[in-house]
Amino acid sequence: MSNTVDLSIEGMTCASCVGRVEGRLNGVDGVTAQVNLATERARVTYPEGVTPAELIAEVGKAGYQAAVVEPASVRRSTPAEAQAPSTPLRTRLLVSASLSIPVIVLAMVPALQFTYWQWLSLVLAAPVVVWGGFPFHRATFTNLRHGAVTMDTLITVGTLASFGWSLYALFFGMAGMAGMRHSFEFTISRGDASGDIYLEVAAGVITFLLLGRYLEERSKKRAGSALHALLDLGAKDVTVVRESPSSPGNLLAATRTEQSIAIEDLSIGDLFVVRPGEKIATDGVVVDGQAAVDLSMITGESVPIEVGPGDEVVGATVAQGGRLLVRATQVGAGTRLAQMAKLVEDAQLGKSDIQRLADRVANVFVPAVILLALATFLFWIATGSSVEAGFTAMVAVLIIACPCALGLATPVALLVGTGRGAQLGILIKGPEALEQTRRVDTILLDKTGTLTTGRMSLGQITATGDTDMALRYAAALESASEHPIARAIVAAARESATTLPDVTGFRATAGLGVSGTVEGHAVLVGRPALFPGTLDPLLSQAIEASTGTAVVVGWDDEARAVLDIADTVRSEAPAALAELVSLGLTPILLTGDNARTAGQVAAAVGIDQVFSDMLPEDKVATIRRLQSEGRMVAMVGDGVNDAAALAQANLGIALATGTDVAIEAGDVTIVRDHLGAVPDAIRLSRRTLRVIKGNLFWAFAYNLAALPLAAFGLLNPMIAGAAMAFSSLFVVLNSLRLNTFR
Repeated sequence: MSNTVDLSIEGMTCASCVGRVEGRLNGVDGVTAQVNLATERARVTYPEGVTPAELIAEVGKAGYQAAVVEPASVRRSTPAEAQAPSTPLRTRLLVSASLSIPVIVLAMVPALQFTYWQWLSLVLAAPVVVWGGFPFHRATFTNLRHGAVTMDTLITVGTLASFGWSLYALFFGMAGMAGMRHSFEFTISRGDASGDIYLEVAAGVITFLLLGRYLEERSKKRAGSALHALLDLGAKDVTVVRESPSSPGNLLAATRTEQSIAIEDLSIGDLFVVRPGEKIATDGVVVDGQAAVDLSMITGESVPIEVGPGDEVVGATVAQGGRLLVRATQVGAGTRLAQMAKLVEDAQLGKSDIQRLADRVANVFVPAVILLALATFLFWIATGSSVEAGFTAMVAVLIIACPCALGLATPVALLVGTGRGAQLGILIKGPEALEQTRRVDTILLDKTGTLTTGRMSLGQITATGDTDMALRYAAALESASEHPIARAIVAAARESATTLPDVTGFRATAGLGVSGTVEGHAVLVGRPALFPGTLDPLLSQAIEASTGTAVVVGWDDEARAVLDIADTVRSEAPAALAELVSLGLTPILLTGDNARTAGQVAAAVGIDQVFSDMLPEDKVATIRRLQSEGRMVAMVGDGVNDAAALAQANLGIALATGTDVAIEAGDVTIVRDHLGAVPDAIRLSRRTLRVIKGNLFWAFAYNLAALPLAAFGLLNPMIAGAAMAFSSLFVVLNSLRLNTFR
């Protein structure tokens, strides 16, 4: 028998770290581990005889810290969990930048180099190199203890070499003398080079890389936010009903008292009260009362369901227009809400295919650069140059190879691309989303709130007589109700400037409709079952052809009209779907609504394939099946019921007009209330990805081209540092081209 545990992992910085943690865990007999860098989590399956403590110890042996993560069903989010990006990293960046800028300016502007300026530069640069660069140095030495090198290794070696050389030149060479000025020779002198310092290079590299790390952190810090938002949907407190011991089980005779308790204290079998407008505390069965329950978080549909004694209800849904007494049948991990949260968590813990290019080549590039630097030093010494000159050439090689441009390539392009997207009402959450937009070939779309407006409205009126009178009478009765269908009828009447008559003898029949006297007529408005006898064939046909909910209106014991109340298709939907097809995507409608309504909407927007009557778990299963067939799936949705599907999809696109849970679960969020923003998001994401890849290519090309020049002394370290800064500037300028996206 196997067990599964989720571990949070601290200290990982690149794909090499992921491989090391997985290697240690998978090295234990019977253990299978999957580590996700973006979420800093590991899902571990382990056999009997192995404990979580042993797994944590294995992670510790790899040089990282681990802790067991509580199951989704019992975890609640806290303000600290939503904090992004981390305050310590931001502070480290701001302090390092404020200290580095004067050092760089003094080194590059000779007119500002006053007497002993170099010693002020040392005072300013030292905290940056030691404290500002501590995260990189710590990662370097952690990896070295396990015989591995990463880009962090190159950062540490390059910055400490340039800083160490500067210390040597200041204290033992000529650089500490009064009147010292920087040399602007492009090449390295084979004679004494002890008068040169490179503090601006050491401080500048650290600051550039901290900026890259900070920007990158912003893109991934909210990886677990969807789960926290989903868990926070549930009720926090519940009003339970306690029966007197003298008459247990007899609800009519029992003396009952109401008591408010925390939701964690609710048990299976407890009776609890749900008042109008309140969330239902947990899954249960109605014992007493009538109400309309908004199930949109489960089905995605905007029409509430009438419930009464014996009907099942779902936790976190909202009761409208009635008071319910419910007996709890599931609590904690067994509830539908907890199961949905687990679906989201499982999907987010899946390992992404994307690996940063810099991490993929680090195992080759970094050792090669270090060997090249050592070979350069030995070559210069062997050819009769001074030790100082050889060391200077070696430092130049290390500096020219420092991956400032690599560190900025992804986050700067991502920042510009997402900034432009924000101007267009499109929020892109990270580089993984960009990678998936290039790959997706199938796009699933929810119906309600996505292809439709999500608001009930009056459509066709079919009447055997006066349609205006039918609308007036129906609106007069429904004006006393807060039901969404009632509001749609009243709104339609007011839009047509209809004056509503007075109503007497108003009565609501749960699950059927309403009745009352209007202008002397006994009026009924509601389901067809409210009317005895056979309906007129015209009205029966209207009910069959209804695209939503058919409401029958009649008076004086005769049905007179049918009002078609439905969610309306977005006007821009057909054009948006056509553009998605032009981008190479196959659209599919995925909805919890019935097949007839789903088919009508699909035909209206130009979708051929439809999956209807889908619960949240059905949507996830459908996406997994399509993925198993080799498809790369995008999902567009807006409701709580879409959250797990958005997380499971290769690319989740959430509409911000929907729920916070769906927004947090998506990789891309559409803020603009226009479906045309979905194809815009695909195009912007793909262009941003092209820019990122271009940045990475030119950053590596710069390294490869400049390294031989530095090795042969054709670039002194200061010029190498300037060239390195230029490569970073190139990356920034290339990324800024994204501002022209239309």
